[in-house]
Amino acid sequence: MIGVVGEALIDLEVGHEDARHPVAHPGGSPMNVAVTLGRLGSEVAFLGRLSGDAFGKLLRTHLAESEVNLRWVVDAEEPTSVAIVSVAPSGSASYAFHVDGTADWQWQDAELPRNPGLDAVHAGSLALAVEPGGPVLEQWLAGLAAHTTISLDPNVRPALLGDRDSYRERLRRWLGLAAIVKVSDEDLAWIWPGMEPAALAYGWIAEGRKLVVVTRGGGGSLVWAGGEAFEVPVAPVDMVDTVGAGDSFSGALLDWLDRNGRLRPEGLERLSAGEARAAVEFASKVAAVTCSRAGANPPFRSEL
Repeated sequence: MIGVVGEALIDLEVGHEDARHPVAHPGGSPMNVAVTLGRLGSEVAFLGRLSGDAFGKLLRTHLAESEVNLRWVVDAEEPTSVAIVSVAPSGSASYAFHVDGTADWQWQDAELPRNPGLDAVHAGSLALAVEPGGPVLEQWLAGLAAHTTISLDPNVRPALLGDRDSYRERLRRWLGLAAIVKVSDEDLAWIWPGMEPAALAYGWIAEGRKLVVVTRGGGGSLVWAGGEAFEVPVAPVDMVDTVGAGDSFSGALLDWLDRNGRLRPEGLERLSAGEARAAVEFASKVAAVTCSRAGANPPFRSEL
């Protein structure tokens, strides 16, 4: 089973034509990854803190309907986090977060399972970065990293990250735990202004990462794996919006690796460049379907 840990929130999407009628979509980067995995048929469990309010109930229903295991979900007393998503005519999205005192960031050590027996854990986005729960999750991941594949997507949201230098230092620690890193070129431009993605990726590979993918929106992906570096073009898409596209990419990448025996640490060690290319091509296809409809709504395997 694959575990995904982090936030589950409501994306309140505001269209560029009529802001008076926003639409509530279940969201949050880690939850979107878990939903993608569940819809593609992978065995996946979501580790999150879900409120008992109306939005929290919506999130539970959304996860369950997407075949995500809820055995480790925490019943939280705090309200659900909300992200205001503004969609431009081009389909690109910007975010404003309402997160003070909400459920996702209040992790305590006792709420996380000891020795869960997971093949891999995906983490990143805000749950690792926001106090007070972020350090709790980091410590938990550190305890798993020696025998579990850790997948990381920073999914940067600058408005909530505080000081850039401090965030960069924390990210370096998370990178040291991860075997798989997926990151966007926009994220890298904020974290390390002026640095070439290739220079960063080569350094991560040299330090022990097994698969690094830098996504570039319509420019496709840069990939480092199996001793090679190469590009994978973006899959064709009828664009509606980009909400959840990167998350569905991450989920599909993990799904392909799992189905092909390359997700557990011993399998990931044998990942070839050709296999990595196939995995990224599949992930790009799934992300393209997500872009073709509103909100973070990844496809079920039967739709591919």
